[in-house]
Formats: sequence, C-alpha cells, structure tokens
Amino acid sequence: MADSSPNKAQAPRQTGAFGTEFISKMAVAECIDGVWQPARVVPVAPISLHPAAHVLHYASTCFEGMKAYRTPDGHTRVFRLDRHMARFGRSAKQLYLPFPGEQVVESMVREMLAECDAEMPEPPKALYLRPTLIGTEANIGAAGAPSRDALLYVLGSPVGDYFTGGAKALTIKVEEEAMRCAPGTGQTKTGGNYAAALRQVIEARENEGADQVLFCPGGDVQETGASNFFLLKDNCLLTKPLAPSFLDGVTRDSVITVAKDLGYEVREEDFTVDDIQDWIKDGEAFLSGTAAVLSGVGYLLCRGERLVVGDGSMGPHTQKLRQALTDLQFGRVEDRFGWLS
Repeated sequence: MADSSPNKAQAPRQTGAFGTEFISKMAVAECIDGVWQPARVVPVAPISLHPAAHVLHYASTCFEGMKAYRTPDGHTRVFRLDRHMARFGRSAKQLYLPFPGEQVVESMVREMLAECDAEMPEPPKALYLRPTLIGTEANIGAAGAPSRDALLYVLGSPVGDYFTGGAKALTIKVEEEAMRCAPGTGQTKTGGNYAAALRQVIEARENEGADQVLFCPGGDVQETGASNFFLLKDNCLLTKPLAPSFLDGVTRDSVITVAKDLGYEVREEDFTVDDIQDWIKDGEAFLSGTAAVLSGVGYLLCRGERLVVGDGSMGPHTQKLRQALTDLQFGRVEDRFGWLS
C-alpha cells in the first residue's frame, strides 16, 4: 500500500511554515484482512490508495501530534509518548479501525528517530511527530461497516512556532453558534473534526484578522479549532472540564500539572462567554496544544466588539507557565514528572 520508491519521493516545500518540511524517512505498517504486517522504515514518498479506499469516502482516519526534543545531553526525547499512544488507541477504537497496539506504534516512532537522528533539529526547534492511521479497504458500500485493511505511518517534521509571530499574543474570534465537531467524536483526534471547524476558522482569519476561533455554542466555552482554552488571573487557572465535545489535550493536562506544581489554584469548571468578558478585564487568556505549546491571547472578537485581554500582550503568568513547560520539554530542568522518554 505504501509506495516508497525513492524516485517518486517528493521534496518538501522549503517555505519554513509549520508542518511543511519533513525528515527523509517515515515508519509504515499495513494491516491486510485484519492481520498487521511487520513495520518498516522507508523513504518519505507518496502512498498508493485505491480510489474506493474507505478513508476517502467515510473518513476512517485518526492521528496523533507529539514532539521530540534534542535535550542538553545530546539525546532525543519524546514528550509524553505514553499519553499520546493511549489516546491514539482510543481514537482508533472509536472509529473501529484496526490498531496494532501502543507498543508497536511506539517502536515505529523510536526506530524512525534512530535512523534519522542526524536530521533531528536543535533547540529552539523540535521534531513534530505525526502517527496517522487510515482505513484502506476498497469498498464504497461500507458506509456502515469498518475497514478491515489499514495503513499506519509516522511522519517527522522539524518545526518552530506554530503561529506566525512567535510569542506575540493572538487574536481569537468567539463563535457562539457553530459547534467545532459532533459531541460524540470530540475526544477523537480525527480529521473530520478539523474539517468541521475549517470554514469558521478561515472566514474569521480572512474577514476579521483572527488567528483562531473559540467555539462557544449557546455561550458555553469549549475549545478552539485546534487548541484548548484557559483563563488565568492572579493565582487561579480556569479551564473547562473534560467532556465528549472536545479533545483531552496532552498539553492541557501538562499545563494543569505544571500549574499545580507552581502553586496555582486550578479550577476545571464550565464557564460562559459572559464570564470571559468579565475575567479578561484584568486577567489573562491562552491556548494550549502540542503545536501551539502555550500561546497567549491578546484580543477577543466577541459580539461585534474587539475586546482587549489585559493589556493586549502575553501576560506574566502565561509567560511563567510557558517557560516552565518548555524548560521541561527541552530537558533544561529535572524531568520530575517522568514525561521525557
């Protein structure tokens, strides 16, 4: 299923934009009639799919996003690999996709990293890892049936900041009508969820200059198109509790753990757009995610107004949390939580 012929490999676009450049090899494994074949590491190249492949018609796909870092000891460490593997397995189960097991995927990641060690970027860059699982059975009559065949592959992309402008505070559009995704798939990292949010995000960017959209159907604050959302004031951190309507971000969990370790009071509670408007008068807001890491919010486009968050820049508490998290990720401080492996 994977066409790894070197002469067909496509050179990565040299734009420098997040996710557009790739290391030279990828790890791949195929499931045929429910049986997984041995994994291998091959040159990055186009993959061959039958036009009736399940994924192309019924969106049977899920993925993970995590990062590997070059630490001061010269080793490559993956941040919270076990947590990402567990979520990958849950996503596959939700979509009834064949899954080879967390240990198999972890081994694929590590083998690819070992073979491409010379391509590992140095700090402050990291290697973004994208394990992807797709249904490949050729059957356009299988709308109500799972794919028995699948392809699993792992890509590596050297990356810097996700948002242009680096640590510059973001402008976020508040959307109170549309939902980001169907509630039952909110905790599944599947492409359909991102497709469902794409129109709102693009229109907010093109028409209003927003960097992202915060989905708050009926005024209930949930998440943005690709990140979890936090409010921060004085010694208190506020975020929505986990629910089927949005993703249980690994970075979200990391932020909460680090905040508690630093002495912040963490409140996981439902809150509304009205609550946000009151909070940001003298508080802070930020987004968290593997790609975004921890990005401050400077402005909210809300109910026809442009509202400033604090003084419009990344707040001091947000900066403190971001520094504490990135110090852990890059191995600049003791790995007291056992997150690097």
